[in-house]
Amino acid sequence: MDEDEVLDVVDAHDEVTGRAPRGEVYRDRLLHRCAAVLVTDGQGRIFVHRRTATKLIHPGLYDMFVGGVVGAGEGYAAAAWREAREELGAPGLPEPEPVLRFLFEGEGGSWWTSVHRVRWDGPVRPQPSEVAWHAFLTPEELADRLDTWQWAPDGLAAWLRLSASPGR
Repeated sequence: MDEDEVLDVVDAHDEVTGRAPRGEVYRDRLLHRCAAVLVTDGQGRIFVHRRTATKLIHPGLYDMFVGGVVGAGEGYAAAAWREAREELGAPGLPEPEPVLRFLFEGEGGSWWTSVHRVRWDGPVRPQPSEVAWHAFLTPEELADRLDTWQWAPDGLAAWLRLSASPGR
């Protein structure tokens, strides 16, 4: 994590109000932006991973999204595509499609999350600094684990919203 990376600080309406280094944003729990990408393969399986123990936010928890913070001046779509390519180790990944946006509010802070989805049938080589374990799970396998695995709260919130939305 680059604590000096500059992020846009936003308000309750997702309007930019200023900029601050990531370390300050996290420490002071300033409202900022994140992008999350649901990756599925041609069989409809979902990329699921366990975050490394060294992650500042939600270390060691499972997640069904890849993604991260949106840099200062960066758009949600660009951040989603950048983060997904980096975390999956898939430089040829097509641009993810945006599907919803919401304000996540949790113990670790609050941030606007833009949820995207993309299909990827190519190989994945996840970043060891980001991903401790990974697999593609069927929707049924994922559903069976929702109550037994410890999930990153923002990813779980995004999953529940996405699962409830029409046309999922």
